[in-house]
Amino acid sequence: MRIYMTMVLAAAMATAASAKTFTVTSPDSRVTATIDADAQRFDLSASADGALVLGPSPLSVILSDGTVIGPSAKVRATGHRSVDTMIPSPLYRSAEVRDNFNELTLRVARDWDVVVRAYNDGVAYRFVTRHKKPFEIADETASLRFPGEATVVTPYNNSSGKTLSAQYRTSFENTYSTVPLSEVDRNRLSFLPLVVSVPSGHKVLVSESALENYPGMFLLADSIEPYTLQADFAPVPKTRVQGGHNNLQMLTTEREDFIARVYGPRSFPWRMIVIAQDDATLAATDMTYLLGEPSRLDDTSWIKPGKVAWDWWNDWNLIGVPFKTGVNNDTYKAYIDFASANGIEYVILDEGWAVNLKADLMQVVPEIDLPMLVDYADSKGVGLILWAGYHAFDRDMENVCRHYSDMGIKGFKTDFMDHDDQLITDFNYRAAETAAKYNMIVDFHGTSKPAGLNRTWPNVVNFEGVFGLEQMKWADESTDMVTYDVMVPFIRQVAGPLDYTQGAMSNAAKGNYRPIYNDPMSQGTRCRQLALYMIFDSPLTMLCDTPSNYSREPESTAFIASTPTVWDETRVLDAKMGEYIVPARRSGDEWWIGGITDWTPRDMKVDLSFIPGIESATIEVMADGANAHRNGRDYSRTVTTGAKLGASPTVHLAPGGGFAMRITPAGR
Repeated sequence: MRIYMTMVLAAAMATAASAKTFTVTSPDSRVTATIDADAQRFDLSASADGALVLGPSPLSVILSDGTVIGPSAKVRATGHRSVDTMIPSPLYRSAEVRDNFNELTLRVARDWDVVVRAYNDGVAYRFVTRHKKPFEIADETASLRFPGEATVVTPYNNSSGKTLSAQYRTSFENTYSTVPLSEVDRNRLSFLPLVVSVPSGHKVLVSESALENYPGMFLLADSIEPYTLQADFAPVPKTRVQGGHNNLQMLTTEREDFIARVYGPRSFPWRMIVIAQDDATLAATDMTYLLGEPSRLDDTSWIKPGKVAWDWWNDWNLIGVPFKTGVNNDTYKAYIDFASANGIEYVILDEGWAVNLKADLMQVVPEIDLPMLVDYADSKGVGLILWAGYHAFDRDMENVCRHYSDMGIKGFKTDFMDHDDQLITDFNYRAAETAAKYNMIVDFHGTSKPAGLNRTWPNVVNFEGVFGLEQMKWADESTDMVTYDVMVPFIRQVAGPLDYTQGAMSNAAKGNYRPIYNDPMSQGTRCRQLALYMIFDSPLTMLCDTPSNYSREPESTAFIASTPTVWDETRVLDAKMGEYIVPARRSGDEWWIGGITDWTPRDMKVDLSFIPGIESATIEVMADGANAHRNGRDYSRTVTTGAKLGASPTVHLAPGGGFAMRITPAGR
């Protein structure tokens, strides 16, 4: 039996007017956050293993009336506490996670605090106000100064806009650029997370959590200070007009001169600095989840994770059927039949089921009989999810959720928000809360990273904000998706789950990829696609390909269908950002291990000695075939019974390859 102890040391606020330097150190004493405060500055720095990883970085909040919280603020009092407890984490990569930190609170004004935490794998800070009257925040300063030249791995904003204001509209989808810190483009915003490899050898990931009713942070290379990334925030929209994709978006035409309205006492988002000595630690951090606000749902038993038969990526491309495929009843009945036959929990009706250009989710195209499809799906043990454009959902949210919940729809995939200003982050929480009221799940697309929302509202089961497999429908041949895949677990996935939409059955070896919109393919091997179900955190996971293609690949389909989407335990066995990763995940008494590589072939030794209490097992391995370097669809399947787990099997990965392994205790 494990005994969990929570120790909270809440010191009384003590006068600290004369003090200028304040520190808080992680429970293992490896990480230290330091605040230097005097009449001219309010700076945060961080060190790890005795090395400076973040230099003195000015922090402040600037109010619209000119008040500055931070520099020139006298620290009036301090408070300290320590926490070490296990918290439940439903619908996450582990069933529970350890929350272990030391915390420092600085009273910097009569009604303002700054809270700083030190974890074993990083530091975080946030501003807190007790001000009771409404006010506006003109800006927030976070000038992140790094100790000398470093390497940055950054997702630049993919907007074509030349001004910063134009770049606030973005889908938060791009591959990563690896550049020296001194050469980061000063005219392009970067969205979070991003990673800086500092001179000490540590990797420093910058992100945020508890992002509620406040704009998300971008980073921009400072034009004056060397080795500095400056925070930037989208101002509150002043005027918006309907437009954009199929008239489903709201386009900002004018902005206010402030970034947020505040209506009373509140805590602001956590600014998060993950510090990792090794890449496996970076990929395994739970800081984003831990810093998210606790769940606002008393009961999560109704939230059903699972896999989804998806229509859009494969362009409704069925063959061998006696009807013309598309957005119609016969096509969706075929998807439902496929899902039912393979134990897949959901089918999604993506864009096209509602009348186009109306931004009205109560208008269904005549080719679709939704009540009939719901009844048919229910008879087959399958749930239906509906795609919803942002404006159509936002303007009629309560009515839409009530209507479709009563009909039997299980949730929504909302899309094309394409901003993370205060209005959109507020929408995300309102959408989650309203959907939960009607026992509905939500998958956010066309939006930024999760930033703790999935802890606060566990019915939000996935997020896009990733350069996912959909890009392979149109991306140029020069696009390197394989390398991107082995960077995502160390960067984007640190923010939370991602709807990458894996599962392609047409797999292109290096040099063979071509964009084909209605019959797309993936880069890399078949087994890479299988492994991604263990690589990526994704409580709601798509099967992106057509049922016709899956029916021709029964072994691959069966393996995907049997893979869990939430886990009791996750470990990262071996990893190097941009090259390879091998996580192991436990569901009940079974272990699932996946591995992927970049374009470099590898022989990976998989050490199974970490699995306790199992003397022998059945091991199923899906591995790249002997000719997978020429034909990405080539694979082998081996099943070994009575295997001894003290051994360390070696698996060969082709260029762009992968493997997937299932370990089942003997006698089960």
